[in-house]
Amino acid sequence: MRADAQRNRERIVAAAREMFVEQGPDVALDEVARRAGVGNATLYRHFADRQELLRQVTLLVMARVADRAEAARDESDPFEALRRFVHAAAEERVGALSPLISDGIDRDGPELFEERTRLERAVEALMAAGRRRGLLRDDVAVGDLMVAVAQLTRPLPGSDCTDFDGFVHRHLHLFLDGLRPSAQSELPGEPATLEALRRPS
Repeated sequence: MRADAQRNRERIVAAAREMFVEQGPDVALDEVARRAGVGNATLYRHFADRQELLRQVTLLVMARVADRAEAARDESDPFEALRRFVHAAAEERVGALSPLISDGIDRDGPELFEERTRLERAVEALMAAGRRRGLLRDDVAVGDLMVAVAQLTRPLPGSDCTDFDGFVHRHLHLFLDGLRPSAQSELPGEPATLEALRRPS
């Protein structure tokens, strides 16, 4: 792909990500093209349909979140590494974008599978390091963490809150405090793995 074509493709995916967060997955593709600064023909030359664009946005976000998890391992304190990752994942708007993953996208396609596996391994490494140092409770797993992050960062329906991001990070702090071994509550059920969450009920 020529450099200018690659730049156009990246601009379209970035614009789509922003607009899916703001308006949901049914946003007009003409508006996405306008936000990206390209013509409609350019958008459709790169993406045959909405599903392909959704897939590429999902890939982008999953890759960025995995990158954040891997970068967090630079912290010397494993719990601070986990905290850094959780707040970074919130910045990626995973709560607003997570519904896209189930919207007719083949979650087991090779590219998505590769990025999802990389993400799971990176987050599990962060959590395992915290457990080894006695900084993370033993009765939580990757699925518990990722579901909480997705739920806590999901926009409230009909909310006109002007500082939603501030509330998100405040509530993530509360959640993270509950992951420390000193937390008093006993959790019901079993730790949730991502594999268990994908299993049909």
